[in-house]
Parts: sequence; structure tokens; C-alpha cells
Amino acid sequence: MAAQKDQQDAGAEGLSATTLLPKLIPSGAGREWLERRRATIRPWGTFVDQKRFSRPRNLGELCQRLVHNVEYYQSNYVFVFLGLILYCVVTSPMLLVALAVFFGACYILYLRTLQSKLVLFGREVSPAHQYALAGGISFPFFWLAGAGSAVFWVLGATLVVIGSHAAFHQIEAADGEELQMEPV
Repeated sequence: MAAQKDQQDAGAEGLSATTLLPKLIPSGAGREWLERRRATIRPWGTFVDQKRFSRPRNLGELCQRLVHNVEYYQSNYVFVFLGLILYCVVTSPMLLVALAVFFGACYILYLRTLQSKLVLFGREVSPAHQYALAGGISFPFFWLAGAGSAVFWVLGATLVVIGSHAAFHQIEAADGEELQMEPV
């Protein structure tokens, strides 16, 4: 009985990022990278703790904070970036339509390649060329949806949010001592 309880506790503790990741993400380099990001994420409570925010005293401290916080909260910043992308896509109906057209075309091509090879003008079309064709078909939809401005909005919002967090979030005393520069 005790052994079963220990196994259940170990199973609960062993709940890793691999079991929490959606099944839509195929195994490979992208999934491994996302698993590493999730494993190294810092606690969100300390990330957004308002008591840890203050204005830097000088330019040197600002630079130290930027370097340290970007390195320390790197995984958190990745998820902030992904959240901003999700927000941009969800709030833009035309972008949703463009993405649906693109992924629909890719899915149709995927189903088509399962049945037989796609032959065009007597030549077999490689999967890379097929997906390029799907991109070409959906390009006008992305253009009409304003995907270019959405990309630059996400990049700008990410730089503002991450830059301001990294600049104003205080470094812990123990961490700050290792970043002290010696006078020359």
C-alpha cells in the first residue's frame, strides 16, 4: 500500500513538460526547445512582483539590470512573446481567416500526399514546393489581413514590455554582486 502511494507521489512529481505540451507539436527540435524553455521558467510570482520594481539609479545599473534580467528571465520573456502573438492573432479576425486558409491548404496537401504523390506537368512535386504553393495561395489573404503590420506590432510590443520589465526589475543582492564591474 505504501509502495503504491510512493509511486503515485513520484508520478505526480514526475509530471513533466512533455505530458503538458499539446499533441499538435511534433517531436523534434522545436518540441525539445519548448520543453527546455518550460523547464527553466522562473516563478511568475517573482516575475511580476511589484515590490521588486524601481527606477535604476544610473546608466550602469540600468545596463546591469538589462543584461541580468534578460538572461535570468529568458524563458518567461519567450512566453510573454508567445502571449503577445496569441493576442494579436485572436484580436484580428482577418488574420484568423488568413491562418485558416494557410493551414487548410497545408492540411489538404498533407492528405493529398498520403493518397499519392502530387505530379504536375509530368514531374513529382516535393513537399517543400507544395507548402510553398500553399504559402503562395494564402499570401493575398495575409496581405489583406495586414500580417506585416501585425508582425511589427508584436515585435514593438515585445521590445517595450520586455525592455521595461528588464530595466525596472531589481536584481537580487546576491546576484547583483557577481555583476559588479571593477574600476580600471
